Amino acid sequence: MDVIKRTAKKTCPFCEGGKEPSYKNYEELRRFLSERGKIIGRRQTGVCAKHQRLLAREIKRARQLALLPYLVA
Repeated sequence: MDVIKRTAKKTCPFCEGGKEPSYKNYEELRRFLSERGKIIGRRQTGVCAKHQRLLAREIKRARQLALLPYLVA
């Protein structure tokens, strides 16, 4: 018999706070990067699809401006 794991539904921190991700707030964007510098998926972070797309774009902008690393060796 299969056991179905039920976990609490994660809520989007951007929807809750009523704010949008911005490259200027790179300390907050760092929460959504792995220790190797990769963008963490929305299933792990709990970000909604709309904000995940915006988040990826803003992380890439911050990387262009050298506010965030491309990769951590």
